Amino acid sequence: MIVIVMGVSGSGKTVLAQQLVAATGWEYAEADDYHSAANRAKMAAGIPLTDEDRWPWLDALHTAMLKWQQQGKSGVLTCSALKRVYRQRLIDRLPEVRFVWLDPPRSVLAERMTHRPGHFMPVALLDSQIATLEPPDPTESLSLMRLDGSEPVEREAARALVWLDVKPAAAANESIAS
Repeated sequence: MIVIVMGVSGSGKTVLAQQLVAATGWEYAEADDYHSAANRAKMAAGIPLTDEDRWPWLDALHTAMLKWQQQGKSGVLTCSALKRVYRQRLIDRLPEVRFVWLDPPRSVLAERMTHRPGHFMPVALLDSQIATLEPPDPTESLSLMRLDGSEPVEREAARALVWLDVKPAAAANESIAS
């Protein structure tokens, strides 16, 4: 199984993903690590990325997940996955992908982004991210869980693990044994 933790910048994707990985022992990929230097520079300068900027990034993320699948590994990926077309590109030929969508209020997002030292995504791009977001809907046929994203991360991780039908201790032990 592959889980994509999605949401706009500041939604808590990385923190939740790290909780899920700690509980399961699964593989982990942080989408921010896959951005090109040019994309990072653009965002740091307060310039929103275009679809053309995002395609190579999304393709690199898809390749990472395909490798997990080919190796028979489960994994957790963080990715904003803002548009329907991005989500479809990410899950192409991946039959067991589930999305956990973190959707906190704008005020929570802005507060978090303000207190992220050294991150290349400035608060100035938050409205651009929110405007770009196409909320998942039933016509996408995604396996999706929406979380508020402003509750304690331990609570949200526990809810996600129940939804994923993964028992934390057993999953971590199986991962260590294999």
